[in-house]
Amino acid sequence: MTAPETGTTTAGTDPEALRERALASLATARARTTLLTTCVGEPDLTAQHSPLMSPLVWDLAHIGNQEELWLLRAVGGRAAIRPEIDGLYDAFEHPRAERPSLPLLPPAEARRYAAEVRGRALDVLEAADFHGSRLTEAGFAFGMIAQHEQQHDETMLITHQLRAGPPALTAPDPEPVPLFTGPAEVLVPGGPFTMGTSDEPWALDNERPAHPRQVEPFWIDTTPVTNAAYQEFIEDGGYDTERWWAPEGWAHIRRHAVSAPLFWRRDGTRWLRRRFGTTEAVPPDEPVLHVCWYEADAYARWAGRRLPTEAEWEKAARFDPVTGRSRRYPWGDDDPAAGHANLGQRHLRPAPAGGYPAGESPLGVRQLIGDVWEWTASDFLPYPGFRAFPYREYSEVFFGSGHKVLRGGSFAVDPVACRGTFRNWDYPVRRQIFSGFRTARSEDV
Repeated sequence: MTAPETGTTTAGTDPEALRERALASLATARARTTLLTTCVGEPDLTAQHSPLMSPLVWDLAHIGNQEELWLLRAVGGRAAIRPEIDGLYDAFEHPRAERPSLPLLPPAEARRYAAEVRGRALDVLEAADFHGSRLTEAGFAFGMIAQHEQQHDETMLITHQLRAGPPALTAPDPEPVPLFTGPAEVLVPGGPFTMGTSDEPWALDNERPAHPRQVEPFWIDTTPVTNAAYQEFIEDGGYDTERWWAPEGWAHIRRHAVSAPLFWRRDGTRWLRRRFGTTEAVPPDEPVLHVCWYEADAYARWAGRRLPTEAEWEKAARFDPVTGRSRRYPWGDDDPAAGHANLGQRHLRPAPAGGYPAGESPLGVRQLIGDVWEWTASDFLPYPGFRAFPYREYSEVFFGSGHKVLRGGSFAVDPVACRGTFRNWDYPVRRQIFSGFRTARSEDV
């Protein structure tokens, strides 16, 4: 038997604490949305900067529409404000590539709509008792909407990275850290542990339920793979050597002439990268960023290693060998603080590898939360006992071999949408996301 997972968020079940947490989470998300949609002019808001992304103005109104659907109509029982726009902002009805051709709300109207919805949603929150239904229990619907907005804020930040033109966003760099000289890898003991959660009140459906999972002993990188290490792969002909690549990955990089991480270019003997409108030398000690699953997998093969499975990643992040419990986060059960991880767009880049020692796991693995999303070897599949809630389109429709799991969050992820159990997923060719990786190996290799 595995030990049970640990308790719930620090808000507990006290109604006023839940109300304060929901209010703070919604306010933080809206402040970030406002920053991301007021730092550029209307032409940049309405343009599609990549066929992979929506116009920023679509995200803005979509955020408001989802809040109206779930907080005003579903929780509050209120009449619809703008029922005629529901279809325009249904992500499953209109793929991103066609959204610029839709009769979208102009920026000023989108802002007014989102603000009106928010004002009414706060009235619903003020009257909420957080009991009576699964949707309202422990403030779940409010947490779901705060997470949804923060996920779109991360998407909008990706759009800003793809946008051409001068910088529109600024943030201080992470604190410099001494060059990491600790062990390159950590042994994670074999045996059972509790994966997923049944206790975390704002956890989403694909994180549930908690269940026992068995893993064999394995070694995992202490920190994510750095730019310097990845450059060694490039310089050794990694992109020109077919044997390192999965067949689909080799076909993809040949077809699209991929020869380095996205936004990198060679300038003589130097590698440069574009970052939010500026060009800089690639920092050697930062975790590599903007690589797809196929690139991560090829690097791991070249290094004589492999990507960790999702279960291995979560055991490395949550398992405490002293107590046998699965923690909420690598550092324990407390909500993230600034010293634990690089989260919340406080910075616009990863911290150097080896940073945030206060956030390391009981086994000594660092930066498992924040900095870069980490590709795993696993397909995105449901846990045993999975039940879609509150709608199939959040997770269930994506299950299968077409999507790979990413874990841990990035510098672009807000703490409300990042936990030791949080699961992200994407196509194995995606590179515009803030993705990196770390490698693993079986104990007997």
